[in-house]
Amino acid sequence: MTVSADPRIGAAVVLPKLHWALRGFYGRYYQSPPLSTVSGPLADLAVSQGFGFLPLRGERDEQHEFGIAIPFRGWSFDFDHFRTGARNFFDHDVLGNSNIFLPLTLASARIRGYEATVRSPRLFNRAQAHLTYSRQYVQGRGGISGGLTDFSPPADNDYFYLDHDQRDTLTIGGTTDLPRHSWISASVLHGSGFLAGNGPDHLPPHTTFDISLGKTFAERWTAQLTALNLGNNQYLLDESNTFGGTHFVDPRRISVEVRYRFHY
Repeated sequence: MTVSADPRIGAAVVLPKLHWALRGFYGRYYQSPPLSTVSGPLADLAVSQGFGFLPLRGERDEQHEFGIAIPFRGWSFDFDHFRTGARNFFDHDVLGNSNIFLPLTLASARIRGYEATVRSPRLFNRAQAHLTYSRQYVQGRGGISGGLTDFSPPADNDYFYLDHDQRDTLTIGGTTDLPRHSWISASVLHGSGFLAGNGPDHLPPHTTFDISLGKTFAERWTAQLTALNLGNNQYLLDESNTFGGTHFVDPRRISVEVRYRFHY
């Protein structure tokens, strides 16, 4: 039986007169491994293609974060730095030339980056806008410590980029109140492109547009129409077989939602 403690501590201090808020956080996390295992024909297939299975260990993460929030004439400016270090980092890999993905753990990984957010006050008493920019790095180091493996030793002990790595993301959006208890919200998401193959180059940048329309009826009923990736922009998210396989972005998706709020 594995016993794990997840201590976490955070604090925030507001500077007098300036009203700036400084914050910091430290935490540890444990994610238990899957309890099921591989057997029978699937295990035989893995062995025939030169693969095997090591015992899966739980992932242990250590997270640091600090930031500052600055209000200015109704506007809000927020800046944040974060870093997460992981041991036995959970991922998955494809079994040979198939569409079967099995879990594995990487010896270690690190995720670090910066984020900046700007939020507007209520504009013209009906609209509000926001902008978020993030720059981050997602890297791994070492060999496979558990799960599906071909038992190949790591080429070196240097960090390498994982297929989750996308250097820059930018989101611009806003919400506007419309007459007759209705509203519209929209957002544009731009990404600089995920890792190309095994890197270090990255795929071309991409941009998607989402929009949502909503209306409230008789105070308790709400109807909402949402369109994700409205322009049906198709682009490659990942072509790496380093722990993932090939993935494309989801095509245009349109959904309708109706909610009723009960009295309680």
